[in-house]
Amino acid sequence: MVSTVNIRRDVDDAFYRYKMPKLISKIEGKGNGIKTIVPNMSDIAKSLTRPPAYVTKYFGCELGAQVKCDDKNDRYIVNGAHDAEKLQTLLDGFIQRFVLCGSCKNPETDLTLSGGVIVRVCQACGQRSDCDMRHKLTSYIVKNPPKNKKKAYKKPRSGTASPSTSDAAKQEKAGSDDELTRQIEEDLADLPDVQDDDDDWAEDTSAAAAASRMKALALGVGPDVLAADEEGDDQMDEFANFLAENPSANAAEIFKEADNYGISQSKVVAIYVQTVFDENVLEQLPKKYSVLKKLAKSEKQQKALLGGLERLVGVVHKELLSKTSVILMQLYQNEVLDEEVALEWGQKRSKKYVDKETSKAIRKHAKQFLDWLEEADEEDSEEESD
Repeated sequence: MVSTVNIRRDVDDAFYRYKMPKLISKIEGKGNGIKTIVPNMSDIAKSLTRPPAYVTKYFGCELGAQVKCDDKNDRYIVNGAHDAEKLQTLLDGFIQRFVLCGSCKNPETDLTLSGGVIVRVCQACGQRSDCDMRHKLTSYIVKNPPKNKKKAYKKPRSGTASPSTSDAAKQEKAGSDDELTRQIEEDLADLPDVQDDDDDWAEDTSAAAAASRMKALALGVGPDVLAADEEGDDQMDEFANFLAENPSANAAEIFKEADNYGISQSKVVAIYVQTVFDENVLEQLPKKYSVLKKLAKSEKQQKALLGGLERLVGVVHKELLSKTSVILMQLYQNEVLDEEVALEWGQKRSKKYVDKETSKAIRKHAKQFLDWLEEADEEDSEEESD
Protein backbone atom coordinates (compact mmCIF):
# COMPACT_ATOMS: atom_id res chain seq x y z
CA MET A 1 0.00 0.00 0.00
CA VAL A 2 1.29 3.44 -0.97
CA SER A 3 2.22 5.59 2.02
CA THR A 4 0.27 8.83 2.34
CA VAL A 5 0.87 12.11 4.18
CA ASN A 6 -1.32 15.07 5.03
CA ILE A 7 -1.34 17.71 2.30
CA ARG A 8 -0.62 20.15 5.11
CA ARG A 9 2.21 18.40 6.89
CA ASP A 10 2.04 20.92 9.72
CA VAL A 11 -1.32 19.40 10.70
CA ASP A 12 -0.92 16.45 13.10
CA ASP A 13 -4.60 15.54 13.24
CA ALA A 14 -4.94 11.84 12.37
CA PHE A 15 -8.44 12.52 11.02
CA TYR A 16 -7.33 15.27 8.64
CA ARG A 17 -9.02 14.21 5.43
CA TYR A 18 -6.81 15.84 2.81
CA LYS A 19 -4.13 13.30 1.92
CA MET A 20 -1.59 12.84 -0.86
CA PRO A 21 0.93 10.10 -1.72
CA LYS A 22 4.29 10.48 -0.06
CA LEU A 23 6.80 11.67 -2.65
CA ILE A 24 9.13 9.06 -4.08
CA SER A 25 12.40 9.98 -5.79
CA LYS A 26 14.61 7.81 -7.93
CA ILE A 27 18.13 8.95 -8.82
CA GLU A 28 19.58 7.79 -12.14
CA GLY A 29 22.80 8.38 -14.04
CA LYS A 30 26.09 9.76 -12.82
CA GLY A 31 28.37 12.72 -13.25
CA ASN A 32 26.90 15.51 -15.34
CA GLY A 33 24.10 13.21 -16.48
CA ILE A 34 22.70 12.53 -13.01
CA LYS A 35 18.97 13.19 -12.66
CA THR A 36 16.10 12.61 -10.25
CA ILE A 37 12.83 11.03 -11.37
CA VAL A 38 9.60 11.37 -9.38
CA PRO A 39 7.63 8.20 -10.33
CA ASN A 40 4.44 9.20 -8.52
CA MET A 41 4.33 12.85 -9.60
CA SER A 42 1.00 12.39 -11.41
CA ASP A 43 -0.65 10.92 -8.31
CA ILE A 44 0.67 13.75 -6.13
CA ALA A 45 -0.50 16.39 -8.61
CA LYS A 46 -3.92 14.75 -8.85
CA SER A 47 -4.30 14.96 -5.07
CA LEU A 48 -3.53 18.67 -5.28
CA THR A 49 -5.70 19.19 -8.41
CA ARG A 50 -2.76 20.78 -10.17
CA PRO A 51 -0.98 19.74 -13.40
CA PRO A 52 2.15 17.63 -12.74
CA ALA A 53 4.19 20.10 -14.80
CA TYR A 54 3.42 22.90 -12.31
CA VAL A 55 4.98 20.95 -9.45
CA THR A 56 7.95 19.80 -11.52
CA LYS A 57 8.62 23.31 -12.82
CA TYR A 58 8.38 24.62 -9.25
CA PHE A 59 11.13 22.20 -8.21
CA GLY A 60 13.25 23.49 -11.09
CA CYS A 61 12.71 27.12 -10.06
CA GLU A 62 13.59 26.44 -6.43
CA LEU A 63 16.62 24.28 -7.19
CA GLY A 64 17.88 26.26 -10.18
CA ALA A 65 17.79 23.03 -12.16
CA GLN A 66 16.48 22.06 -15.58
CA VAL A 67 13.42 19.83 -15.64
CA LYS A 68 11.67 17.62 -18.17
CA CYS A 69 7.92 17.04 -18.19
CA ASP A 70 6.78 14.18 -20.41
CA ASP A 71 3.02 14.00 -19.84
CA LYS A 72 2.53 11.38 -22.55
CA ASN A 73 4.85 8.88 -20.85
CA ASP A 74 4.10 10.09 -17.32
CA ARG A 75 7.76 10.87 -16.67
CA TYR A 76 8.89 13.91 -14.66
CA ILE A 77 12.60 14.59 -14.23
CA VAL A 78 14.67 17.14 -12.29
CA ASN A 79 18.36 17.41 -13.19
CA GLY A 80 20.76 16.64 -10.34
CA ALA A 81 20.53 14.33 -7.34
CA HIS A 82 17.75 15.22 -4.89
CA ASP A 83 16.48 12.95 -2.13
CA ALA A 84 12.78 12.47 -1.46
CA GLU A 85 12.70 14.44 1.80
CA LYS A 86 14.28 17.48 0.15
CA LEU A 87 11.70 17.43 -2.64
CA GLN A 88 8.90 16.81 -0.13
CA THR A 89 9.94 19.96 1.73
CA LEU A 90 9.93 21.93 -1.51
CA LEU A 91 6.49 20.50 -2.23
CA ASP A 92 5.28 22.03 1.05
CA GLY A 93 6.30 25.42 -0.35
CA PHE A 94 4.41 24.81 -3.59
CA ILE A 95 1.31 23.85 -1.63
CA GLN A 96 1.55 26.96 0.51
CA ARG A 97 1.98 29.28 -2.48
CA PHE A 98 -0.22 27.71 -5.14
CA VAL A 99 -2.72 25.36 -3.45
CA LEU A 100 -3.86 26.42 0.01
CA CYS A 101 -6.59 29.04 0.38
CA GLY A 102 -5.15 32.29 1.70
CA SER A 103 -8.00 32.53 4.20
CA CYS A 104 -9.03 29.11 5.52
CA LYS A 105 -5.89 27.20 4.41
CA ASN A 106 -8.08 24.57 2.77
CA PRO A 107 -6.49 22.81 -0.26
CA GLU A 108 -9.81 22.64 -2.14
CA THR A 109 -8.91 25.46 -4.52
CA ASP A 110 -8.87 26.04 -8.26
CA LEU A 111 -6.37 28.24 -10.05
CA THR A 112 -7.65 30.83 -12.49
CA LEU A 113 -6.33 33.91 -14.24
CA SER A 114 -7.92 37.29 -13.60
CA GLY A 115 -6.43 40.31 -15.33
CA GLY A 116 -3.03 38.66 -15.64
CA VAL A 117 -2.96 37.66 -11.95
CA ILE A 118 -3.12 34.01 -10.80
CA VAL A 119 -5.90 33.54 -8.26
CA ARG A 120 -6.72 30.63 -5.93
CA VAL A 121 -10.49 30.24 -5.73
CA CYS A 122 -11.50 28.30 -2.62
CA GLN A 123 -14.39 25.86 -3.04
CA ALA A 124 -14.83 25.67 0.74
CA CYS A 125 -15.10 29.30 1.85
CA GLY A 126 -15.35 31.10 -1.48
CA GLN A 127 -12.31 33.30 -0.83
CA ARG A 128 -10.23 34.50 -3.82
CA SER A 129 -6.52 34.66 -2.92
CA ASP A 130 -3.93 36.19 -5.26
CA CYS A 131 -0.77 34.13 -5.76
CA ASP A 132 2.58 35.85 -5.28
CA MET A 133 3.36 36.95 -8.85
CA ARG A 134 7.02 37.48 -7.95
CA HIS A 135 7.70 33.74 -8.04
CA LYS A 136 9.28 32.55 -11.27
CA LEU A 137 6.73 29.74 -11.69
CA THR A 138 3.98 32.30 -12.31
CA SER A 139 5.32 33.09 -15.79
CA TYR A 140 4.95 29.41 -16.74
CA ILE A 141 1.43 29.23 -15.30
CA VAL A 142 0.37 32.37 -17.18
CA LYS A 143 1.65 30.82 -20.42
CA ASN A 144 0.10 27.43 -19.59
CA PRO A 145 -3.09 28.27 -17.69
CA PRO A 146 -4.94 25.56 -15.77
CA LYS A 147 -7.81 23.88 -17.56
CA ASN A 148 -10.52 24.12 -14.93
CA LYS A 149 -14.01 22.87 -15.65
CA LYS A 150 -15.44 26.14 -14.47
CA LYS A 151 -14.97 29.18 -16.66
CA ALA A 152 -12.45 31.72 -15.47
CA TYR A 153 -13.92 34.86 -14.01
CA LYS A 154 -14.46 37.60 -16.58
CA LYS A 155 -14.93 41.25 -15.80
CA PRO A 156 -18.68 42.00 -15.95
CA ARG A 157 -20.23 44.69 -18.04
CA SER A 158 -20.77 48.01 -16.35
CA GLY A 159 -23.79 48.05 -14.11
CA THR A 160 -23.44 44.45 -12.94
CA ALA A 161 -22.06 43.40 -9.58
CA SER A 162 -19.34 40.84 -9.04
CA PRO A 163 -17.38 39.47 -6.10
CA SER A 164 -14.08 40.83 -7.43
CA THR A 165 -15.40 44.40 -7.47
CA SER A 166 -16.98 44.22 -4.03
CA ASP A 167 -15.81 46.49 -1.20
CA ALA A 168 -14.21 43.53 0.56
CA ALA A 169 -12.18 42.63 -2.53
CA LYS A 170 -11.09 46.23 -2.98
CA GLN A 171 -9.94 46.38 0.64
CA GLU A 172 -8.01 43.16 0.16
CA LYS A 173 -6.27 44.57 -2.92
CA ALA A 174 -5.55 47.82 -1.12
CA GLY A 175 -3.66 45.89 1.52
CA SER A 176 -1.58 43.95 -0.96
CA ASP A 177 2.18 44.47 -0.95
CA ASP A 178 2.50 43.85 -4.67
CA GLU A 179 1.73 47.26 -6.18
CA LEU A 180 2.97 46.28 -9.62
CA THR A 181 0.68 43.26 -9.72
CA ARG A 182 -2.32 45.47 -8.96
CA GLN A 183 -1.29 47.96 -11.62
CA ILE A 184 -0.94 45.21 -14.21
CA GLU A 185 -4.32 43.79 -13.26
CA GLU A 186 -5.95 47.20 -13.68
CA ASP A 187 -4.21 47.95 -16.96
CA LEU A 188 -4.90 44.56 -18.54
CA ALA A 189 -8.38 43.88 -17.19
CA ASP A 190 -10.14 45.51 -20.13
CA LEU A 191 -7.99 44.03 -22.89
CA PRO A 192 -9.95 41.99 -25.43
CA ASP A 193 -9.46 38.24 -25.77
CA VAL A 194 -6.49 37.27 -27.95
CA GLN A 195 -7.42 35.84 -31.34
CA ASP A 196 -5.73 33.00 -33.16
CA ASP A 197 -2.30 33.64 -34.70
CA ASP A 198 -3.73 33.26 -38.19
CA ASP A 199 -5.86 36.36 -37.75
CA ASP A 200 -4.69 39.91 -38.44
CA TRP A 201 -4.27 41.39 -34.97
CA ALA A 202 -2.87 44.74 -36.06
CA GLU A 203 -5.30 47.49 -36.87
CA ASP A 204 -3.22 48.73 -39.78
CA THR A 205 -0.57 46.41 -41.21
CA SER A 206 -0.34 47.91 -44.67
CA ALA A 207 3.01 48.56 -46.27
CA ALA A 208 2.18 52.25 -46.43
CA ALA A 209 1.44 52.33 -42.70
CA ALA A 210 4.73 50.60 -41.95
CA ALA A 211 6.66 53.01 -44.15
CA SER A 212 4.91 55.92 -42.48
CA ARG A 213 5.83 54.61 -39.03
CA MET A 214 9.43 54.11 -40.06
CA LYS A 215 9.70 57.69 -41.34
CA ALA A 216 8.16 58.96 -38.11
CA LEU A 217 10.79 56.95 -36.27
CA ALA A 218 13.61 58.50 -38.27
CA LEU A 219 14.17 55.02 -39.70
CA GLY A 220 13.36 53.55 -36.33
CA VAL A 221 16.85 53.61 -34.90
CA GLY A 222 19.44 55.90 -33.43
CA PRO A 223 22.66 56.90 -35.22
CA ASP A 224 24.69 54.25 -33.43
CA VAL A 225 22.38 51.40 -34.44
CA LEU A 226 22.43 51.65 -38.20
CA ALA A 227 25.25 53.25 -40.15
CA ALA A 228 24.07 54.79 -43.39
CA ASP A 229 26.90 53.25 -45.37
CA GLU A 230 26.06 49.67 -44.40
CA GLU A 231 22.29 49.62 -44.00
CA GLY A 232 20.57 52.36 -45.99
CA ASP A 233 17.16 53.96 -45.91
CA ASP A 234 15.80 51.96 -48.84
CA GLN A 235 16.70 48.64 -47.24
CA MET A 236 15.11 49.73 -43.99
CA ASP A 237 11.90 50.76 -45.73
CA GLU A 238 11.71 47.54 -47.71
CA PHE A 239 12.35 45.42 -44.64
CA ALA A 240 9.67 47.34 -42.72
CA ASN A 241 7.27 46.76 -45.62
CA PHE A 242 8.02 43.05 -45.48
CA LEU A 243 7.21 42.94 -41.76
CA ALA A 244 3.95 44.83 -42.31
CA GLU A 245 2.86 42.69 -45.25
CA ASN A 246 3.72 39.45 -43.43
CA PRO A 247 2.36 39.86 -39.88
CA SER A 248 2.42 36.08 -39.34
CA ALA A 249 6.05 35.62 -40.45
CA ASN A 250 8.05 33.43 -38.10
CA ALA A 251 11.51 34.22 -36.78
CA ALA A 252 13.32 32.15 -39.43
CA GLU A 253 11.52 33.98 -42.24
CA ILE A 254 12.22 37.36 -40.64
CA PHE A 255 15.94 36.63 -40.21
CA LYS A 256 16.16 35.33 -43.78
CA GLU A 257 14.54 38.50 -45.15
CA ALA A 258 16.78 40.70 -43.00
CA ASP A 259 19.81 38.90 -44.40
CA ASN A 260 18.59 39.65 -47.94
CA TYR A 261 18.64 43.35 -47.08
CA GLY A 262 21.98 43.17 -45.30
CA ILE A 263 20.48 43.85 -41.87
CA SER A 264 22.29 42.04 -39.05
CA GLN A 265 20.39 39.72 -36.70
CA SER A 266 21.29 41.79 -33.65
CA LYS A 267 19.38 44.76 -35.10
CA VAL A 268 16.33 42.93 -36.44
CA VAL A 269 14.42 42.90 -33.16
CA ALA A 270 14.82 46.67 -32.64
CA ILE A 271 13.28 47.28 -36.05
CA TYR A 272 10.61 44.64 -35.49
CA VAL A 273 9.41 46.19 -32.22
CA GLN A 274 9.08 49.63 -33.77
CA THR A 275 7.44 48.47 -37.00
CA VAL A 276 4.98 45.90 -35.71
CA PHE A 277 3.73 47.48 -32.48
CA ASP A 278 1.83 50.71 -31.97
CA GLU A 279 -0.13 52.38 -29.16
CA ASN A 280 -2.04 49.10 -28.69
CA VAL A 281 1.13 47.20 -27.80
CA LEU A 282 -0.38 45.62 -24.67
CA GLU A 283 -3.10 44.03 -26.81
CA GLN A 284 -0.66 43.00 -29.50
CA LEU A 285 2.13 41.54 -27.34
CA PRO A 286 0.46 38.20 -26.47
CA LYS A 287 0.33 37.38 -30.17
CA LYS A 288 4.06 37.83 -30.61
CA TYR A 289 5.75 36.30 -27.55
CA SER A 290 6.90 33.20 -29.43
CA VAL A 291 8.45 35.26 -32.26
CA LEU A 292 10.04 37.75 -29.87
CA LYS A 293 11.68 34.96 -27.87
CA LYS A 294 13.39 33.68 -31.03
CA LEU A 295 14.34 37.15 -32.25
CA ALA A 296 15.81 38.07 -28.86
CA LYS A 297 17.66 34.95 -27.70
CA SER A 298 21.02 36.54 -26.90
CA GLU A 299 21.84 39.33 -24.46
CA LYS A 300 22.74 41.64 -27.35
CA GLN A 301 19.41 40.98 -29.07
CA GLN A 302 17.48 41.60 -25.85
CA LYS A 303 19.26 44.93 -25.43
CA ALA A 304 18.22 45.77 -28.99
CA LEU A 305 14.65 44.83 -28.08
CA LEU A 306 14.79 47.26 -25.17
CA GLY A 307 16.20 49.89 -27.52
CA GLY A 308 13.28 49.41 -29.89
CA LEU A 309 10.93 49.66 -26.95
CA GLU A 310 12.60 52.91 -25.85
CA ARG A 311 11.82 54.46 -29.22
CA LEU A 312 8.29 53.08 -29.22
CA VAL A 313 7.33 54.58 -25.83
CA GLY A 314 9.68 57.56 -25.81
CA VAL A 315 9.48 58.91 -29.35
CA VAL A 316 6.48 57.75 -31.36
CA HIS A 317 3.86 56.85 -28.77
CA LYS A 318 4.71 58.93 -25.72
CA GLU A 319 1.29 58.12 -24.29
CA LEU A 320 2.76 54.67 -23.57
CA LEU A 321 5.48 56.08 -21.30
CA SER A 322 3.43 55.51 -18.14
CA LYS A 323 2.93 51.87 -19.21
CA THR A 324 6.65 51.12 -19.41
CA SER A 325 6.71 48.98 -16.24
CA VAL A 326 3.64 47.03 -17.35
CA ILE A 327 5.12 46.30 -20.78
CA LEU A 328 8.45 45.20 -19.27
CA MET A 329 6.64 43.00 -16.77
CA GLN A 330 4.77 41.26 -19.57
CA LEU A 331 8.00 40.63 -21.48
CA TYR A 332 9.66 39.28 -18.34
CA GLN A 333 6.75 37.10 -17.24
CA ASN A 334 6.56 35.54 -20.69
CA GLU A 335 10.29 34.76 -20.80
CA VAL A 336 11.14 37.22 -23.57
CA LEU A 337 13.33 39.39 -21.34
CA ASP A 338 15.93 38.09 -18.87
CA GLU A 339 16.23 39.55 -15.40
CA GLU A 340 19.95 40.30 -15.70
CA VAL A 341 19.52 42.18 -18.99
CA ALA A 342 16.63 44.25 -17.61
CA LEU A 343 18.54 45.23 -14.46
CA GLU A 344 21.69 46.15 -16.39
CA TRP A 345 19.60 48.24 -18.81
CA GLY A 346 17.93 50.05 -15.92
CA GLN A 347 21.21 51.05 -14.27
CA LYS A 348 22.60 53.15 -17.11
CA ARG A 349 21.08 55.82 -19.33
CA SER A 350 22.08 55.64 -22.97
CA LYS A 351 21.65 57.85 -26.04
CA LYS A 352 22.05 54.94 -28.45
CA TYR A 353 18.35 54.84 -29.31
CA VAL A 354 16.92 58.05 -27.83
CA ASP A 355 18.30 61.27 -26.37
CA LYS A 356 19.51 61.19 -22.76
CA GLU A 357 16.54 63.06 -21.33
CA THR A 358 14.11 60.63 -22.93
CA SER A 359 16.26 57.73 -21.77
CA LYS A 360 16.13 59.09 -18.23
CA ALA A 361 12.33 59.50 -18.38
CA ILE A 362 11.85 55.95 -19.66
CA ARG A 363 13.92 54.45 -16.85
CA LYS A 364 12.05 56.56 -14.34
CA HIS A 365 8.79 55.02 -15.51
CA ALA A 366 10.43 51.57 -15.49
CA LYS A 367 11.61 52.01 -11.89
CA GLN A 368 8.61 50.21 -10.40
CA PHE A 369 9.36 47.08 -12.41
CA LEU A 370 13.12 47.30 -11.82
CA ASP A 371 12.64 47.73 -8.04
CA TRP A 372 10.32 44.72 -8.06
CA LEU A 373 12.98 42.65 -9.82
CA GLU A 374 15.68 43.67 -7.35
CA GLU A 375 13.48 42.92 -4.34
CA ALA A 376 12.58 39.49 -5.72
CA ASP A 377 16.27 38.80 -6.38
CA GLU A 378 17.19 39.81 -2.82
CA GLU A 379 14.50 37.53 -1.39
CA ASP A 380 15.79 34.62 -3.48
CA SER A 381 19.31 35.27 -2.19
CA GLU A 382 18.09 35.36 1.42
CA GLU A 383 16.20 32.10 0.97
CA GLU A 384 19.30 30.44 -0.49
CA SER A 385 21.39 31.71 2.43
CA ASP A 386 18.85 30.37 4.93
